Amino acid sequence: MTDIAQPATRPENPRFSSGPCAKNPTFELAQLSGAPLGRSHRAAVGKSRLKAAIEGTRDVLGIPDDYRIGIVPASDTGAVEMAMWNLLGERPVEMLAWESFGAGWVTDAVKQLKLDATLHEAPYGEIVNLSDVDTDKDVVFTWNGTTSGVRVPNGDWIKPARAGLTICDATSAAFAQRLPWDKLDVTTFSWQKVLGGEAAHGMLILSPRAVKRLESYTPPWPLPKIFRLTKGGKLIEGIFEGATINTPSMLAVEDYLVALDWARSVGGMEGLRERAYANLAAIQRFVADHEWLRFLAHDPAIRSNTSVCLTLDDPRILDGAAFAKAIVKRLEDQGVAYDIGAYRDAPPGLRIWCGGTVESSDIEALLPWIDWAFQTEIAALSETV
Repeated sequence: MTDIAQPATRPENPRFSSGPCAKNPTFELAQLSGAPLGRSHRAAVGKSRLKAAIEGTRDVLGIPDDYRIGIVPASDTGAVEMAMWNLLGERPVEMLAWESFGAGWVTDAVKQLKLDATLHEAPYGEIVNLSDVDTDKDVVFTWNGTTSGVRVPNGDWIKPARAGLTICDATSAAFAQRLPWDKLDVTTFSWQKVLGGEAAHGMLILSPRAVKRLESYTPPWPLPKIFRLTKGGKLIEGIFEGATINTPSMLAVEDYLVALDWARSVGGMEGLRERAYANLAAIQRFVADHEWLRFLAHDPAIRSNTSVCLTLDDPRILDGAAFAKAIVKRLEDQGVAYDIGAYRDAPPGLRIWCGGTVESSDIEALLPWIDWAFQTEIAALSETV
């Protein structure tokens, strides 16, 4: 087999997974030594750490003071489901989907809740016509399609004086893309995405309009205990002050607090956003110089700066899925990139996490290795013909 020369430089951190994502570059386990392990999360020390996580989220993301922020179980999925089961059904709903997670919310709305839903769907790499969306209805959508590399460009399509609620799954956008809080009534994300926190916990952010809906509307279906946000027609305020619905991991909470401190150290929200865009820019330069590589999201206006999805375009590739898997395996075997294969439901290719916890130097070091793996696989194909 033809021997292709390997690049001289390797990424210092080969973790480019799109979830759980890379820890911040200064992370050490010793930073978690102050976690109140073996203590009740309802004790003063536990409540104080949970409250710090809520207020730290507000501070870094710039969330308005009158928005409620709660820590909920089951990651971003739990937060989205909690919002849908509590809030939907009061009026017709518009469901937007351009990748697998958005499609999952469509399934819940149509098949499980059996709602009067209008579907707006687009294939991987594209986005729906947002001007067609009626925000006088409730709207459920993902801001950043983790599995498609597509993001919502802005919130201009959402009416300020809308009658409906906007429910936004922002798990791969929060801490990397500007979110227009005045246009979002429910926003969710999980710790293990852009800040590289630990899994299992979700964040649920409610606008005053969402709280008003919760206190004035009772859905026609039963709500399991783990989903209940109101009692006696009033919001359970404790959930948004650190009294979580179920027992949280105080070790994971401490890890999130460390991540928030690191976020502040690099300039907060804008610093994180700049780091992510610097990573995307490195990949854009590489793609421009390599004709066999394409962005799944062709339009730069809707291209994600976190979950960057690429496809391989070469007439010599007959089985795209097998070829992409071979490249992923070569890179993992070399210890230069872990978990960068495309999502299982997405078109074959690569997916490189570019959120702020990833160093640009590691992205720059990875890219020549992708070229090496591609050329090596092409050479192997040529020798089998």
